[in-house]
Amino acid sequence: MKVLIIGGVAAGTKTAAKLMREDGNAEVTILTKGKDISYAGCGLPYYVGEVIREKGQLIVNTPEKFSRLTGARVMTGIEVTKVNREAKNVEAVNTETGETSVYEYDKLVIATGASPIKPPLPGMDLKGIYFMRTPDDAEALRGAVESGSIRRAVVVGGGFIGLEVAENLAAKDIRVSVIDMAPQILPGFAPELTEYVENHLADHGIMVFTSTKLEGFLGEEKVEKVQTSRKAMKADAVVLSIGIRANTAFLSDSGIELMPNRTVKVDRYMRTSDPDIYALGDCATVTNKVTGEPQWSPMGSSANIEGRLLAQNLAGKEIPYGGVLGTAVCRLPELNVGRTGFTEETAKAAGFEPVSVVTVVDDKAHYYPGAGSFIVKMIADKSTKKFLGIQVLGKGAVDKMVDIAVTALTLGASLEDLANMDLAYAPPFSTAIHPFANTVNVLLNKMSGAYETLTPAQYAKEGVPEGYQLVDASAAPTIKGIPYLDLTKINGPVEGYSQDAKLLLVCAKGKRAYLTQNRLKQHGYTNTLVLEGGTIFNTGILENEE
Repeated sequence: MKVLIIGGVAAGTKTAAKLMREDGNAEVTILTKGKDISYAGCGLPYYVGEVIREKGQLIVNTPEKFSRLTGARVMTGIEVTKVNREAKNVEAVNTETGETSVYEYDKLVIATGASPIKPPLPGMDLKGIYFMRTPDDAEALRGAVESGSIRRAVVVGGGFIGLEVAENLAAKDIRVSVIDMAPQILPGFAPELTEYVENHLADHGIMVFTSTKLEGFLGEEKVEKVQTSRKAMKADAVVLSIGIRANTAFLSDSGIELMPNRTVKVDRYMRTSDPDIYALGDCATVTNKVTGEPQWSPMGSSANIEGRLLAQNLAGKEIPYGGVLGTAVCRLPELNVGRTGFTEETAKAAGFEPVSVVTVVDDKAHYYPGAGSFIVKMIADKSTKKFLGIQVLGKGAVDKMVDIAVTALTLGASLEDLANMDLAYAPPFSTAIHPFANTVNVLLNKMSGAYETLTPAQYAKEGVPEGYQLVDASAAPTIKGIPYLDLTKINGPVEGYSQDAKLLLVCAKGKRAYLTQNRLKQHGYTNTLVLEGGTIFNTGILENEE
């Protein structure tokens, strides 16, 4: 079997390597436009910041080494320009010599990935404008940083790669601003969480400007300012991270079905509309694990999983790909962020009736050195209690929270299934009731009516509800100018408060306020609410009282 693979980064090389292990008699050839294969694209921002010291560390395999290890043939500097389905061949051009060639196949794999969007704006040809897609991109930016010529940088795009670049530039004592035309950074996170992240970044010297459109670049030979819809911003360097576009232009006349975003449409086996042609990785749209609907997930992790499965299918097996969940994790200055599954908005669009809760929970035993907190937003379906998604912020291992959630989503778990799992515990690692299970319990209490709350989103939009009085329920008086209730002294009706008094209870994390609410309910109080996330998340409460 002659298998031709177009593209040699994550998806293409994974497919080739696994296929050669499955079928040593297969004739596998990789054609790739670039000079490098199998490089760690997700590590590029960390090379810029010198967390990864040597460029060679980003190159997982050279073409020669990969061929020796796997038995697959690798041809670099070859750009495929056309697919001839009837003849079962592709036309390609050598990027150095211009020579054209034709390559035949029995099975064709399209793993051409995606390229950064380069908007046709004034000043795009100025020096000092960078992208972050290949090792050469990272090397160019790092060289400029090391030269000392960059004091101010503007990162355009508030997604994961853009923010990782911003973090690494800031760590090199460069003043960094991030602009994004969307109303928030971090797609896939709730707006109230992204606002928290934006404030955190500002505290660490990275200024974020959302709802800000990029309009062009100003300068003589080198970029000096970035023109935005707000103002012109001084910059010695600009990093464009405004999104990617699938490399599928060469398929325009092939008859292979494409999605509206120009990615290749595939079935659960990565087959295209042509049964002898497959596609995977950043250039293909797969499905959502829960809904089965089309979803584009341009992630290195997805590309590798798809490549491994596709290789087995090419070798004669029939293994469907379950799909993606929108899982992602990112490191920022002194804050990690992660997510998977649905947001409230996407859950509604998928036909669920979502209920959410925001908690602030310990990430390990509170007395253990280095203990911190997770800020968690968890979502479930109201009627079935089906677990739907999670978003987590914290200095600690947010990835383990996200990975538990991925397992829950993959297995279709309900909150009851997750409440009493035997998760790992020791003081350096977790709490006796795991922070994930802790949040599950809180959400179950909210859904049962035992925990009645005001969400951070509601508070940010409306403030204290009409007719309610803000009450400090902390362990000790914390919020100036408002009355204080000591949980330990509530043994009956509280002097000064009728049992139908409307009270919004606030503490640092929300836990003590919940305990206070519970105690008040036992003594006949019927109109209490707890502010989810407390003052740690809703920072404006303390700021407004200072």
